[in-house]
Amino acid sequence: MTANKRALGSDLKTIDAHIITAEEYDEIPELTDEDFARADLYRGGKLISRGRPKSDDPKQAVSLRLDAEVLRWFKSTGPGYQARMGEVLKQHMTRKKAEGKIKP
Repeated sequence: MTANKRALGSDLKTIDAHIITAEEYDEIPELTDEDFARADLYRGGKLISRGRPKSDDPKQAVSLRLDAEVLRWFKSTGPGYQARMGEVLKQHMTRKKAEGKIKP
């Protein structure tokens, strides 16, 4: 194992070898009709989606060729480098708009 890797701290072989007994099944609560009724939310017969709401202006995936040096530098700044690259481009665009050099 390299110095950068750390041990998980679990013994997966022991867990895989474990056989669940009848007594352990007793610990699992029985699902009721109330549990199932709470599983989905309906309004007027329409299922209400859960999770993050859809964005009015979602980000788009693109293929972009960059100088290797630029990409290396942004990657060296850690996770989230793509969002930081987008922010730099947005700042440049805003600056150019303010200077009147590009049209909105």
